[in-house]
Amino acid sequence: MKYELLGKCPVCDKEMQVTELSCKSCHTVISGEFEPCKFCKLSKQQKHFVEIFIKNRGNIKEIEKELDISYPTVRNKLEEVIAALGYRVEQKETANRKDILDKLSKGEISKEEALKLLSD
Repeated sequence: MKYELLGKCPVCDKEMQVTELSCKSCHTVISGEFEPCKFCKLSKQQKHFVEIFIKNRGNIKEIEKELDISYPTVRNKLEEVIAALGYRVEQKETANRKDILDKLSKGEISKEEALKLLSD
């Protein structure tokens, strides 16, 4: 059985380090300290989102349909992936506002909670 390379420790959530590589063909083994690729550091959910994003060529409408999520949720997931890859994410006021209104329309938050979040 093959296991996927873990980017984060399942115990403490810190970065894992690869210490051995081996060749299936000639059985060469290399030991050392190797950094996993940036994408290995993503969670399973983030990798799934990236796969759907690429499959749909970044078309937000198609991603919304396939994952059955709203535009603000797609944007938030994309920003989470960008941050997990080590890039700076600028929070946009309008995206946050849309997310709050989306949660309100879905009944995930109350009117009072929405007003408080919008006033912050």
